[in-house]
Amino acid sequence: MGIEEYGGGQHAQSDVLVVTTNDVPGFHVERVIGEVFGLTVRSRHLGSQIGAGLKSMIGGELRGLTKTLVETRNQAMERLVEQARSRGANAVLMFRFDVTEAADVGTEVCAYGTAVVLAPLS
Repeated sequence: MGIEEYGGGQHAQSDVLVVTTNDVPGFHVERVIGEVFGLTVRSRHLGSQIGAGLKSMIGGELRGLTKTLVETRNQAMERLVEQARSRGANAVLMFRFDVTEAADVGTEVCAYGTAVVLAPLS
């Protein structure tokens, strides 16, 4: 089975496998390329801030903010995959997200992991 056929945790339509684990069953790390990351910062929309403020008083999910965060995480992950691919990797191990507030104007999302070249076990 080739890495492109593995599919476990693989980013949609990508030739780069992305997993949160340290290894992939049936494969060995042939070469460690190093740390890769995808970073994006999103500003908050004034309307969503007002809506979120009102919603927080009565409770419930902040759907607009949830949608924005999902889109932001996806963009950060796409950038991570692009960087791994451009450095010759076919996988990213130990994938993680880090989310922080950026100077009270938005949210910074960083997707990071270790880019490697995986090969099937003999």
